[in-house]
Amino acid sequence: MRRLNSRHPWNHNDAFHPWILTRLPAAHGLAIDVGCGRGELLALLAERFDRVQGVDIDADMRRVSSARCAGLPNATVTLSDLADLPTGADLVTMIAVLHHMDLRSTLEQVARILNPGGRFLCVGLARPESVTDRMWDAASMITNPIIGFVRHPWPSTAPAWPPPFPVRDPELTFAEIDAGTRSIMPGAKLQHHLGFRHTIAWTKPTATIA
Repeated sequence: MRRLNSRHPWNHNDAFHPWILTRLPAAHGLAIDVGCGRGELLALLAERFDRVQGVDIDADMRRVSSARCAGLPNATVTLSDLADLPTGADLVTMIAVLHHMDLRSTLEQVARILNPGGRFLCVGLARPESVTDRMWDAASMITNPIIGFVRHPWPSTAPAWPPPFPVRDPELTFAEIDAGTRSIMPGAKLQHHLGFRHTIAWTKPTATIA
């Protein structure tokens, strides 16, 4: 199976771009992509928002992302800590990034940065623990080569390792991420997906008048 996957590879993270693009908030002022990587999602968001900002701690990823977005005047790529970012974002996105960071402090900063009505859309990884987790992993293992063949029917000659971006195994389980997220972002929706991924979708409540 590993040999088949390497012959027909597909990017598990890029596959979730449509999931994000179909769940954008009503306001399209500023979007922040945390861990912007190669800038593919950032470029797509630049077509839909007045301003987009990519944030990445990896210098190589910032260089690649900056080159990808060089012709987009409304896109910037920076080395910024979430705690240093001002409020005012309508969208914060993360793809395969949250497990590199402290869950609670990161989500608290995201909640602070977002405008009321702003949206947090995250694609994450979790350590499998429960029966449900392992069933989703088993389904992903079975469907992974099938999806790869559909997306990349011609055999690849490119080396499968190392990946072109920093990797880290997730430490928290889906249940732990679920509980931690809901404690900071009440009403957040977490869902398992194929491709060894899960998603988090949360809209920051708007202020209510008593």
